Amino acid sequence: MTSLTRFLCGVVLVAGLLPAVASAQEHRIGLAAPLSDAFALLGQQMRDGAALAAASSGWGLTVDDDRCTAEGGQEAARGFVERGARVVVGFLCTEAIEAAMPILAEAGIPVITSGVRSGGLTDRRGRTGWPVWRVAPRADAELAAVADILVRRWRGELFAIVDDGTIHGRELAESLRLAAELAGLQPVFVDTFRPQSDNQIGLVGRLRRAGATHVFVGGDRDDVAIMARDAAELGYELTIAGGESLLAPGLVPLAAGVLMVGIPEAADMFDEGTAELFLEAGIVPQGYVAPTYAAVEIAIQAIERADAERRPLAQVLAETAFPTLIGTVSFDDKGDRTGSPYRLLRYDGERFLPAD
Repeated sequence: MTSLTRFLCGVVLVAGLLPAVASAQEHRIGLAAPLSDAFALLGQQMRDGAALAAASSGWGLTVDDDRCTAEGGQEAARGFVERGARVVVGFLCTEAIEAAMPILAEAGIPVITSGVRSGGLTDRRGRTGWPVWRVAPRADAELAAVADILVRRWRGELFAIVDDGTIHGRELAESLRLAAELAGLQPVFVDTFRPQSDNQIGLVGRLRRAGATHVFVGGDRDDVAIMARDAAELGYELTIAGGESLLAPGLVPLAAGVLMVGIPEAADMFDEGTAELFLEAGIVPQGYVAPTYAAVEIAIQAIERADAERRPLAQVLAETAFPTLIGTVSFDDKGDRTGSPYRLLRYDGERFLPAD
């Protein structure tokens, strides 16, 4: 049996999710993920990433289905305590992690979440004392990224801002408008449009009359696709940008060239060696695969450093910058990831790629 075959067999064993199966080392890293019902596909992405990272380093992994519920989170937390997990990674849903944290905190087990974005999870750290760190961006990170990236990019452009009237759409639009105003910029057109219409010719016409060459749309993918289609049919060269909602499935084809402020797929940022690692393991590094892989990388480095330096694990997590496959990750005083993973991406007809 070749060394590569032995390695891949190890990956299969870890990814098998049989609680009694362990690597050569004892179970020391726990994974909480929704592995049943509606969120099972996303939970599988977490499992794939965690399993590959653990197997690559020879570490043990113990897995629990938190079911994205409070009850599931509590049950998973008790299981990790019983099995002696040193660190727990994963979690996708706020209900599950908030129910698990009191149990894990009492046992002194830190959590590195790769999926929960709720700001309250870390904003309440001063009151809860929960030892939780976040690889995933905060829920409000998208707002800040849209404002920061587009104000810098569109400083010399005639830009407009429109939204679909939903809470999220308005928040994105208002964040950009306020940031532009603080930078001394004024959009040529601001409006709220009617979403889910068969066409947006009226809106596109108003944008053209206002002289807009660029527009940010706080709306869903189909509305953006319809705007791009109608502008093209009118012979109107319009650069359209949106937020992460452009990643959702749509019924209307999205035109190449549409911009998105979002997080690049990890695979598009990998070097050749990292890409080969996933290819050999038969894992597509999409969605939560890479962030959860990175969370396990951080957990392993933190445990090894804490043991070697005889320092508290929480202190190491708080004070260290960790090299990972998604870049160097460090955390602020609340446990949120420092810096922003957001970039300006351009749709090439099939997927969003870095615009630079």
